[in-house]
Amino acid sequence: MPDKLPTDPSLVALRAEIDHIDETMHGLLMQRGEIIDRLISVKKTQEVGSAFRPAREAEMMRRLVDRHHGILPLDTAEGIWRVIISAFTYVQMPFSLHADLTDDSAAMRDSARFHFGFTVPFVAHMGAAGVVAAVSESRGDLGLVHAQSGDSAWWTALEFDSAPKIIARLPFIDRDDHPAALPVFVISRIAADAMVSEVAVWSLRVEGWGSKAAKAVSQLAEVIAVPDDASDDAAVLISVPQGSSYEKVAEAIVNAGGSIRSSALVGSHATRYTLPAAGARTV
Repeated sequence: MPDKLPTDPSLVALRAEIDHIDETMHGLLMQRGEIIDRLISVKKTQEVGSAFRPAREAEMMRRLVDRHHGILPLDTAEGIWRVIISAFTYVQMPFSLHADLTDDSAAMRDSARFHFGFTVPFVAHMGAAGVVAAVSESRGDLGLVHAQSGDSAWWTALEFDSAPKIIARLPFIDRDDHPAALPVFVISRIAADAMVSEVAVWSLRVEGWGSKAAKAVSQLAEVIAVPDDASDDAAVLISVPQGSSYEKVAEAIVNAGGSIRSSALVGSHATRYTLPAAGARTV
């Protein structure tokens, strides 16, 4: 038998309010699309590179966390906003999403779908080098690489001026129970004024790399990856946060008995918004 129609006037009224909110949200999304259409005309978004704007996106997500309250899980709000950003960016300039599935393919797919939804075409690769090559050959595609992957020194391919760069680190809202917690670097070409330089990512070739140098650097920056077969002469990927600098890192390496044979800035990203387990918010 069909469900009985609700007879409680308050229940009917509440469902009517929900229907009104649903219609309003849909209408606002369509209105956002109209504005994006006008934005395309104003910007003439036919430039080389992705239409993503990491600096603006980071600020949008910070505001989202700051204003969020109530019973709606933050995961849900974050995921919705991520998909909205991704979908409307795709409308401005279609792109594909290339991902390295070598390590923990399920977690990488979760990260891709949580942050970019299902509208954007997904291209799987077996190896970070393949992701970098695909993005390099594209006009504005994005690449997803496990941030702590050290199977190969894939980041050295980003050292050239014409190469794509690391533009973001996901998840941006960092917490212990994040549903897409895999640490991921986003690689792409974007306009210089769209980059956010709060955290600088450096590719170093270090002679005399070892536990002593690693410990010295860890006090100033994060050693992201070193190839598994790294020897005395190592390719190292280092993330340098605000408050530190490449010069301080280089000095620490030299003081630890190492020497830097070469260095190159291979990208930058926003400082992640960290939510401790207790729920207090810090940046």
